[in-house]
Amino acid sequence: MNKKKHDSLFRWLFADTRRTRLLLKLAAKHNEELQKFLESIDLKTLERIPDSFSEVGDTGEADLAFRVNVVTGVPVLVGILLEHKSGRDRNTFNQIARYVHSVMKSIDRTRVFEGLPTMAIIFYNGRENWDPLAQLEKDYPEFWHGRILPCPCTFVNMADITDDDCLACEDVATGMGLISMKYAYNEKKIAEILPKFKAGLRSMDAEDNTCLLEKIRLYLMEYFGESLLKEFDMAFVSIGQKYGFVSIGDSIRRQVAEARAEGESVGEARGEQKGRVQNQADTLTVLREMGLSEEKIAEAKARLNTLQQSRSSK
Repeated sequence: MNKKKHDSLFRWLFADTRRTRLLLKLAAKHNEELQKFLESIDLKTLERIPDSFSEVGDTGEADLAFRVNVVTGVPVLVGILLEHKSGRDRNTFNQIARYVHSVMKSIDRTRVFEGLPTMAIIFYNGRENWDPLAQLEKDYPEFWHGRILPCPCTFVNMADITDDDCLACEDVATGMGLISMKYAYNEKKIAEILPKFKAGLRSMDAEDNTCLLEKIRLYLMEYFGESLLKEFDMAFVSIGQKYGFVSIGDSIRRQVAEARAEGESVGEARGEQKGRVQNQADTLTVLREMGLSEEKIAEAKARLNTLQQSRSSK
């Protein structure tokens, strides 16, 4: 499976700071360390650091980075790094270390230290049980616990975020996206829970609704066969008819039909143009054979061009 495609849904959803705030609050319900961190910052000041990750690859694969003010009222910024994993990855901490040193920097160049104190949060929705922080603590004596990484780090298994919290989330896209990632390996649960978001979907803007459904369908396509995707289309057909949503297959067929029609139209236009040019050439050839002077032939050519332009404009 293509990791980049999996991560794309996470990145698309939580590039929106409003959704990130909701995600952090939901995750903190089951993570005491994250709850304490949220108590130290002012989430209303959260802003995303643009995707200018020059030291982590051309595609900017560091998931998402943010700046936020602390709660003391002093204009002090700290960083939040969201790292999403859909499977075990022994390189996770190396990635976080690179991002902290290359991305998480203060924009205030007057500071002696330009580093941005950062909280790294690993969000995981893989098939297997995995907790890289627990493994790290097994490898080191207790004295080193919490001192190994270049920044504080906590782990959130997305399976711990309850279905009820997702369904009750004030943002439908956040709740629906979390369910899609949480049950990415459980076809039965996906088919059971996603249709429960239909009421919320109907309240969304038409364009946002269509985009969300298509993003989730693309994501699920990587995990499940056509049987589930057909159920997905059937479950949301009433919403789709209301908002003009079409499935990926319909979209592709429409694009192919439009391209074919455009090609045929261009071909006809080019054929007509080619025919006009050939007819004009034949006419001039006949005039030469009749012995007309080049001056008269040039005059005839000018008149033919004027006549063709006049016809084209009608």
